[in-house]
Amino acid sequence: MNSNSLSRFRLIAFLEGCSFLLFAITMPIKYLLKYHTPNYIIGMMHGVLFILYVLLLIQVSILQKWAIKKIVLSFIAAFIPFGTFYASKKLYPSQSS
Repeated sequence: MNSNSLSRFRLIAFLEGCSFLLFAITMPIKYLLKYHTPNYIIGMMHGVLFILYVLLLIQVSILQKWAIKKIVLSFIAAFIPFGTFYASKKLYPSQSS
């Protein structure tokens, strides 16, 4: 169960990071082309993924008995472009590697 939760968390971390990076495409579309729909869709998707990320972070940190420093760094990673990708590699690498 712990491995399943961690795998699910790593997947959501990846998707959350991707949705964050998609803003680099949708923001210019919004402000330069005055077309708001892509930004709205990506924004909603990013919001849902961020909430899932935080909920899974809480679940996995309890199951894995993570130190508070690791929890805080994982939370901060969600606010930095490429942060969840870096955290996924450094803070919670897969068991097979």
